[in-house]
Amino acid sequence: MRVVFVHGACVRDGAWWWHRTAELLAERGVASVAPALPSCGETGPAAGTGGPGLTEDVAAVRAVLTGSDEPTVVVAHSYGGIVTAEAAAGVGAVRHLLLVSSYLPEVGQCLADFGGDGGPAPFLAVDPDAGTFAVRPELLVDTFLQDCASDVQQQATERLARQGVQVLGQTVGAAAWHDVPSTYLVCTQDRGTPADRQREFAQRAGRVVEIDAGHHPFLSRPAEVRDLVLGLSG
Repeated sequence: MRVVFVHGACVRDGAWWWHRTAELLAERGVASVAPALPSCGETGPAAGTGGPGLTEDVAAVRAVLTGSDEPTVVVAHSYGGIVTAEAAAGVGAVRHLLLVSSYLPEVGQCLADFGGDGGPAPFLAVDPDAGTFAVRPELLVDTFLQDCASDVQQQATERLARQGVQVLGQTVGAAAWHDVPSTYLVCTQDRGTPADRQREFAQRAGRVVEIDAGHHPFLSRPAEVRDLVLGLSG
């Protein structure tokens, strides 16, 4: 089997965000890859108005998924669940979806549909002139990484990115979770997406698992995430 990791919003260097779990999987002989998301400015054109959006992110992930016939588990984090819903649809190699503090959108839904009604979250900074949004660096650790080691927190801060705001309203054209077995990992200490909201999102998943961790358990509790992924491979 192989694992394809799909990272969340407003970050770059996708492979780094998964590296602690990926290294443990590699020790068990499981290869993994983390596609770059164009809307985060990872592949060339700057993120922002007129730049790449959800369509380009879907294409980038789908290219990786269709590039091998090896049985694949897709692990999607946060915004990555929006991308995966369309990217994994109809790909025969994909055997399971693991959504980590994420979303299982229906056809026609977008990222904004899963937010609150009070506008942008306080930890986000939106620049309407540039057409981008980002996580406020001063709020990153306390909101998303409070249970991670200090060196991980510092390295994560260095990997924040501005993302094209268009991804908030762009809708998905497919919903892979209808046809592919899915597991939702609720992160009970997540301060960005509270556990009660995650449990609402998880109702569409075939199975729900909970972990006592913040928004990035693959960084703070990598052995537990590895074991969960390995259990899905069977």
